[in-house]
Amino acid sequence: MDIRSLELFQHLASSLHFNKTAQALFVSPSTLSRSIQRLEQECGTSLFVRDNRKVKLTAAGAKLLSFSQQTLSEWKKIKIELQLDQQQLQGELSLFCSVTASQSHLPNLLDSFRHKYPQVEIKLTTGDPAWSASKVMQQEVDAAIAIYTPDFPAELKFLPLDKIPLVLIAPKDWQLTRLEQFEWSNHSFILPESGPSKRIVHHWFAEQGIRPRVYATVAGNEAIVSMVALGCGLGIVPEVVLDHSTLAKKVNRIELDNIEPYQLGLCCLRKRVGEPAIQALLNV
Repeated sequence: MDIRSLELFQHLASSLHFNKTAQALFVSPSTLSRSIQRLEQECGTSLFVRDNRKVKLTAAGAKLLSFSQQTLSEWKKIKIELQLDQQQLQGELSLFCSVTASQSHLPNLLDSFRHKYPQVEIKLTTGDPAWSASKVMQQEVDAAIAIYTPDFPAELKFLPLDKIPLVLIAPKDWQLTRLEQFEWSNHSFILPESGPSKRIVHHWFAEQGIRPRVYATVAGNEAIVSMVALGCGLGIVPEVVLDHSTLAKKVNRIELDNIEPYQLGLCCLRKRVGEPAIQALLNV
């Protein structure tokens, strides 16, 4: 029994006409007849009842048809996979993300991508997440892990990956663990000088009717964690930054239920979505 014999059998089981199957599959009627006879010998039973006027599938033929359909379907799948292996995606893919994202979200993404496309070379650059969109817009990189904002460029496609909550952090020595303990006017804040956190944090203060006393404005959430750990004031940072910080044990985290989370995702130029390497990354 071979694949070709099953193909001939399956078509004949559908057409119930030797000449039609022979023409459709480009074999002579005698070749088709011999192939069916060999199948019947291998199965040890008749697969068709045939006379001068009609061809009919037997009960045994119906069982073999079910087997044939499943086998030929699996054969088509494996052929496609083997062809794809021969046409393995190659080239280079440049990515940008923050140091924290390179530890928290990128590993799983790249593990899946490299497993499917081992011949694609990945070039990774890390830096301030506020640069993500501009890096892609200027085509300094092919794609980036970015934070979605209300003014996110329309030229970029954004694929959501995760929602990241923001938390309030206080120096460990201050022994502040609940919002009820805070006297906002008595505490200084370390605020972000730019990026998505700046908008979110200032909006939260406005909603709460808080006028923060600013100790310093700094670039990067990691710097906020460092200054809070040193006892310089309070701060609000993405929870994932704190989870991956070596200074996490030197601060207390207080959950904020009513603050907008980060919308973290993968972005690339819309006009480049169809490029093989970028499309493969988005599919992963």
